[in-house]
Amino acid sequence: MTRDAILAERLAYWYGDLMAVDHISFNVAEGEIVSFLGPNGAGKTTAVKMLTGQLRPKSGKAQLLGMDVARDIQRVQQEIGVCFEFTNVYEQMSALENLRLFARLFDVRDFDAYALLNRVGLAGREKDRVEGYSKGMKQRLMIARSLVNRPRVLFLDEPTAGLDPTSAESIRGIILEERDRGATVFLTTHDMLEADKLSDRVAFMNQGKIVAMDTPHKLKLQYGRRSLKVEVSANGGLEKREIALDKPETPEAVRELFAREKILTVHSEEATLEDIFIRMTGRGLDE
Repeated sequence: MTRDAILAERLAYWYGDLMAVDHISFNVAEGEIVSFLGPNGAGKTTAVKMLTGQLRPKSGKAQLLGMDVARDIQRVQQEIGVCFEFTNVYEQMSALENLRLFARLFDVRDFDAYALLNRVGLAGREKDRVEGYSKGMKQRLMIARSLVNRPRVLFLDEPTAGLDPTSAESIRGIILEERDRGATVFLTTHDMLEADKLSDRVAFMNQGKIVAMDTPHKLKLQYGRRSLKVEVSANGGLEKREIALDKPETPEAVRELFAREKILTVHSEEATLEDIFIRMTGRGLDE
């Protein structure tokens, strides 16, 4: 039977009069990838800080691997890996020195820093000072650092933000490898496409609340709008037609279109997670 790696029960935090996280409840199973999606200010980062013991909840509680995060913070932090969006490695040290330092802090023995740096694509630059690294290289080093203790739960905040496509794809591959190893992965991101590709489930967060949480496929079926996009030759040029799918009149509309029009291209289109988020909340990810 699959156990919960993360369990939040009416978790809440506020800054003065601002309710950052508004009594949210959810679970994440062991070996699951879950993404929290939403715009800046939605409460994602505050939620992660409570789950990782950086903030003590004002109300409710969080459990990780069966441990109360607020009460057993030292035990919890031995089992997690954390990678934040903003770089916080020691730039005057080399990548090797950074990883070996964290291995000592976690009391990790028989640690192969070279193998881990090779895994994140930093082979050949292990002994260079981090201050000379590009943003993408620093991000890969932070991913490596979060894996030093072979965490059972991995928290990643915007892990591919600002990276070139090759670096971003490399990070996504590592996330899937960690899931295959058995780790639980908790992502916070603005990138709906990335979340769609990686996640077993996603949660939409808006104004401190979880407004929907399910698999990407089920969210699209429940809230999305599928359509048939058609290009036709008309009036000496190219025109576009669109037919909504999953309606009683859809078959007849498609039959009439093909009977009356000269069809050039046809493809189906489903709603993206971002389309659904905007429909549910009335706001975009950049707002």
